[in-house]
Amino acid sequence: MPETTARPWTRPHDWAEVALGVVLALTPIWMATNNAAMWTMVVLGALIAIDGLASLAMPGMVYGEGIQIVLGALAFVSPWVMGYAELTGAAWSSWIIGVLTVVAGAAALPVANAAHRTASQH
Repeated sequence: MPETTARPWTRPHDWAEVALGVVLALTPIWMATNNAAMWTMVVLGALIAIDGLASLAMPGMVYGEGIQIVLGALAFVSPWVMGYAELTGAAWSSWIIGVLTVVAGAAALPVANAAHRTASQH
């Protein structure tokens, strides 16, 4: 495993998570939303971005990738749960960002496990 996987601030999966969270949080600026959609997207986006920053700072934190997957799943189901599926732009943003967040988390899980094993050996 390359040494960069255990170094903070170097994992592209986590940078993708930060970017996805920021985009989701800012989506209400350029998409029509209602109050529930706006707050759901802002809060979930912020949580996704914060989790990404935490994973970047502590690359051996395996549970961060699990949190990322859960947050991505929540973003995906939020248009139905929070009642904004009829707001096409906001709903599609949540669905796409939710799926991409889950994919990034699943792809980062083996990297985080390797970083955790490397950190625990030192």
